Amino acid sequence: MLVRDAMSTLVLTIGPAHTLRQAARLMSARRIGAAVVHDPDTCGLGILTERDILDALGAGLDPDTETAAAHTTTDVVFASPAWTLEEAAEAMTHGGFRHLIVLDGEGPVGIVSVRDIIRCWVPARRRPAELAL
Repeated sequence: MLVRDAMSTLVLTIGPAHTLRQAARLMSARRIGAAVVHDPDTCGLGILTERDILDALGAGLDPDTETAAAHTTTDVVFASPAWTLEEAAEAMTHGGFRHLIVLDGEGPVGIVSVRDIIRCWVPARRRPAELAL
C-alpha cells in the first residue's frame, strides 16, 4: 500500500504569524494533529504539531502571544505519494516524529500520520471484541 492510499488530503496551512491558540483552534476543529506552516517570506514549508503546542504550554508560554513561527519544525522530511507505507513508517521511526507532509510537484497534497498507517495495516472488519480474543 502507498502513502497516497493512507494520507489525509485535508491539509491545514497556516502562516508563521498565527498564534498557537489560533493554530490549536483550527487543528481541533478539523480533528487533525498537524498543520503545514507556509512562510511566504522564505518560501519554505514547516510543520507545527500538537506536540509543539503542548511543549510550549507546558513551558508556561502564552498561546495568545506565541506564534507558529517560533515553534515550527523547518527541518522537515517530506514524503512522496508513491512511497510505500513501510518507507513512511521507517522515516517516522528514524526521525522520531508522527507526521509527514506529502509533496507532489511543487506543493503539499496531504499529510500522513502514524494513525493513518495503522488504520491501513489493521483490517477494518475486525471488531474490538475479536481483538480481545
